[in-house]
Amino acid sequence: MPALEDLLHKSIPELNEMFVERRRPVPKGLLEALEIDHRQGAQQLAKRIRQRYRSNRSEGQRLHSLLRFEIELWADGFGMVAGVDEAGMAPLAGPVVAGAVILPQNYKLRGLNDSKKILDPERRDELAIQIKQDAICWAVGFAEVEEIDKINIYHAGLLAMQRAVQGLNSNPDFILVDARKIPNCTTPQRGIIRGDSLSASIAAASIIAKTTRDAHMLELDTLYNGYGLASHKGYPTPEHCRALKELGALPIHRRSFARVRQALGLDPIQNELFADEPIDSENFADDSEMAKELAAAQVL
Repeated sequence: MPALEDLLHKSIPELNEMFVERRRPVPKGLLEALEIDHRQGAQQLAKRIRQRYRSNRSEGQRLHSLLRFEIELWADGFGMVAGVDEAGMAPLAGPVVAGAVILPQNYKLRGLNDSKKILDPERRDELAIQIKQDAICWAVGFAEVEEIDKINIYHAGLLAMQRAVQGLNSNPDFILVDARKIPNCTTPQRGIIRGDSLSASIAAASIIAKTTRDAHMLELDTLYNGYGLASHKGYPTPEHCRALKELGALPIHRRSFARVRQALGLDPIQNELFADEPIDSENFADDSEMAKELAAAQVL
């Protein structure tokens, strides 16, 4: 880092790039020097740096709050806490994908949040790369379209979660799951409603699941032209529904979903498909959230 005297000879735009845009550490004395500088640009830069300090404190508090469940578990002796979440319950096409992540204790990553709140795909990809580098271990699990149609989307989501947990290189001591509980899992677990917004581990898993599924849908787009899979990722957008109606269903379309069945000229799916194992509210902490997500896709 240049000496303070050298920095003060730099232009305001150069200093702004260094300490606001690139967020480099601000050397002692620079902020004070800018605040007493008679130039308006220098004083405005000082205000932006102060705002950066406030933003950093706010983000630090938010990230600490995201660890509330993990901190409690670590204090109780559960050193290896895994977060689990899925992506792709509502799309008309493609698999459902789950992520499982074990983060280091007291892990804080700027911008870590529920993947649905991170609207910039490039930022999601950057966070996913960093999480994979920093995590003790991580894994993904897929449930394919054939499995979704056979056992229904709810149970396929749980199956993907099971596979993600089984893929971890280290065994977790405790599992935090977004909204549900994973069946046939002997590890202690807790389902947290809106967990991807409340738990750092689940948020990290949601990002891994989302970015993995999005990348997979980009690959499928190269195989199936004309459906716009690269843009809508299989979700029931107007563009996708038009393509489905005009071009017909692909092998990757979920035939247990009403809009796909309509495109194929099939009758609504029979309730018997879902009768083997009814949804257990104990294993699903927030039925209303799932119902809202799946209603848009018209699963039944």
